[in-house]
Amino acid sequence: MLGNFSYKNATKLYFGDDSLKYLNGELPKYGKNIQLIYGGGSIKKNGLYDEIIKILKDNGKNIIEDGGVMPNPTVEKLYEGVKLARENKTDLLLAVGGGSCCDYAKAVSVSVNCDEDPWDKYYLRFEEPDCDIVPVGCILTMAGTGSEMNAGSVITNHSQKLKIGHVFGEEVMPKFSILNPKYTFSLPKKQMVAGIYDIFNHICEQYFSGEDDNTSDYIAEGLMKSVIHSSLIAIEDPEDYEARSNIMWTATWALNTLIAKGKTTDWMVHMLGQSAGAYTDATHGMTLAAVSLPYYRYIMPFGLEKFKRFAEEVWNICSEGKTDEQVANEGLLAMENWMKKIGVIMSLSELGATEDMIDGIAEGTFILEGGYKVLTKDEVKEIIKQSM
Repeated sequence: MLGNFSYKNATKLYFGDDSLKYLNGELPKYGKNIQLIYGGGSIKKNGLYDEIIKILKDNGKNIIEDGGVMPNPTVEKLYEGVKLARENKTDLLLAVGGGSCCDYAKAVSVSVNCDEDPWDKYYLRFEEPDCDIVPVGCILTMAGTGSEMNAGSVITNHSQKLKIGHVFGEEVMPKFSILNPKYTFSLPKKQMVAGIYDIFNHICEQYFSGEDDNTSDYIAEGLMKSVIHSSLIAIEDPEDYEARSNIMWTATWALNTLIAKGKTTDWMVHMLGQSAGAYTDATHGMTLAAVSLPYYRYIMPFGLEKFKRFAEEVWNICSEGKTDEQVANEGLLAMENWMKKIGVIMSLSELGATEDMIDGIAEGTFILEGGYKVLTKDEVKEIIKQSM
């Protein structure tokens, strides 16, 4: 039975190779002070920074520079951004970059007017904001996280060895997002591939939960097949506009909350990967890739019917004359072969994890209850060992 739910997505999207022009229509809706958030400076090299600065100045805005957002935004960087926003009375947080910049902007948005420590309130106690929220807009340069159309925000605390995501309420979703697939062309191949796997796993996290034959599953299967098809084109020709636009659009639909409706959802791959990321500071999509197969092979017996369907519908595995377990295993093998073909990292040791980190990674892994099997800490540790 399809579960009961409510659904709303408040983010307005502008998609296509001329989408930046729509920033002119959004800016008059906000005050004068715009906090421009970006990462390591690649937008200055490719000219996007200058284009955005010109639009902001043409619209009479004061620009508050907030660069240097790292791939895994830290709690220290969050505090810096909050201080900057408070001092300059920021009216709009404009994130230009990938999911890290968008996540960071949302964390700042709920923290500027918060009278408590945002790390404690939002990332340890998982409370909702009870203060005014500074609006966020996104200009996306990397496809993967779906952060441009959801209320999720992941922050890393290195001193506590924790990397934690909080999915806030719909009021924290970006007010608008601008998606131009051409902005993703300049990404290094490793980042493109990490983003592709992040997309695929977002879909898996929602698909591998619940026993229901519902609409969400059919949508998820179509999205997975789209990612697989386009990824194989993009790794051969990273500037194939059709492939990169489909990847970018699928990334948005993979995590804009639609396909989660009627599902319990799992998210244990993310819990495992994020804990490993707190120790290694590795790229998010690669930590997911490193732990995925050991996790799915472990839980497969508990959700055998869905894993069989995954093999048949997504990977076109023929089931004739085979047991359900054989079909399911062939599906995961097909997934493994695809992962190797696109070039994702397949083990945590390749990301810098060492044997002496296993206990800490296991301890830092939040155990969720939405999947086919609620893990024990010992089972978490075993999966991490298998991921090494």
